Amino acid sequence: MEERQNKLLKEIVESYIKTARPVGSNALCEKLKCSSATIRNEMAILEHLGYIEKNHISSGRIPSEKGYKYYVDNLMKPKELSGEDILNLQTIFSNKELQLSDAINKCMDMISELTNYTSIVLGKNSKENLLQQISIIPIGNNKVVALVCTDKGIVENKQFNIDVTIDIAEVVKVGEIINKMLFGTPIDEINERLEFEIKPIISKQIDQYEKVYSIFYDAFDDFVKNSSNIHISGKSKIFNQPEYQNATDIKKLVNKFDDETLIRKIDESSSTNDIKIYIGDENEFDDDVTIIKSKYHVKGEEGTIAIVGPKRMEYDRVVGLLDYINKYIEDLESGDSKSE
Repeated sequence: MEERQNKLLKEIVESYIKTARPVGSNALCEKLKCSSATIRNEMAILEHLGYIEKNHISSGRIPSEKGYKYYVDNLMKPKELSGEDILNLQTIFSNKELQLSDAINKCMDMISELTNYTSIVLGKNSKENLLQQISIIPIGNNKVVALVCTDKGIVENKQFNIDVTIDIAEVVKVGEIINKMLFGTPIDEINERLEFEIKPIISKQIDQYEKVYSIFYDAFDDFVKNSSNIHISGKSKIFNQPEYQNATDIKKLVNKFDDETLIRKIDESSSTNDIKIYIGDENEFDDDVTIIKSKYHVKGEEGTIAIVGPKRMEYDRVVGLLDYINKYIEDLESGDSKSE
């Protein structure tokens, strides 16, 4: 497009993002130093090209999906973070008491609060975690802790009360059998193999094998439930946007946020940390939203961070926020510390 058309489309997109109101020619004359007739002519060209469309309620124009895509690809620049935003994010990352995954979750919680959009963090799910070891740790008073470790460095623990008739040494022995026979098994396949491979063996060696078996079954079952590693913040935030006034639309999107299989489709397959923007029909989640997301890789952990909002999203700000988080994570991976 010509330079004036680029400027005009940029003004229409950014004005509509800010106000959620269709943009008329009069509002653009002063900004672009053009006559009303010139603006109307250029808007007619943009509409013919499919970058803007007429709103049914007024004579103003709003960006089309094609217009948003052109804006993102050619006109938008990431917005610089305010000092307050940087301080808040740095405070989270510098908290040494937080695991990295918790710090990422808290940063995404904060972005959801700042933007009124929904944030999602997708870690590796249980299918991608292989059993490295299960340890049984006696802690006294007929109690033990079952510690499950995976090849991805994820550790889950569950405390059990042991029946007085059970010898803790036998529980430890079963743990050793599992480590020997099931090492490298995907976590979500463990319980099936416990039932058909481990249970027949321990039934011949241990008196209270049913009770001992249930300890391990419950430990792995808990791991699978807790390691779906989906963190969603601000599910209702997106409904503060004026696009969501219809009860049917709200219910449809709520149901999608509750569908783990659908949420998993948001996972970014890219091997790089580049920020990707999927507008409307470009994403597999919902045609009426935009998803901005990127992959992260740090210290053996990997996953996807994503922001879900309306197509009328504050693209420059969200990209700026995610870009800052990505750079911070990259610094952690390289062993640097961010001091600025």
